[in-house]
Amino acid sequence: MTLPSSNMGAKTKLDALGVPNVPFPPELPTSENLHDICHSGHARPRYPPSFFPKSGVSHYRRRGKAINRLESWFTYCCDGQVAQGDDQILCCSKQAWKQALSTFCTEEYSTKTVAYSCCQQSGDSRWLCFEGKLPTAKYSPTPDYTAPPMPEEPGFTFDANAC
Repeated sequence: MTLPSSNMGAKTKLDALGVPNVPFPPELPTSENLHDICHSGHARPRYPPSFFPKSGVSHYRRRGKAINRLESWFTYCCDGQVAQGDDQILCCSKQAWKQALSTFCTEEYSTKTVAYSCCQQSGDSRWLCFEGKLPTAKYSPTPDYTAPPMPEEPGFTFDANAC
């Protein structure tokens, strides 16, 4: 079953239980995927409120919000303003990935539902868990898709000294 989704070039894909398909967690930025992260963002899915059914999918909404936040922060890392050169851009992208997932976990614990399994870990165990649960989706562009305009997400500052 699919639902047309306003403001998006793709359709909302629902599984047999009627929940939206939001590939999660996002892949850890690496030197191998950095080019796609920085040059294909306009062709990767975004998840505006209109993507989701009206009720019953709050966990998936939080996943979509985390992806949207991360994509915004990737733009910040890749635009050449705060990080120059592949090493700094990769470092910035990794910081954005960790912060977006940390924020996701904070949001998961702010609800009365069971938190995403990796959020129950701490420190390096959390990041290893997220890395181990990667979906098959990569940062490559989605054919015939253009991301809708999304607002910039505040809350991320690149720390070049942490690289």
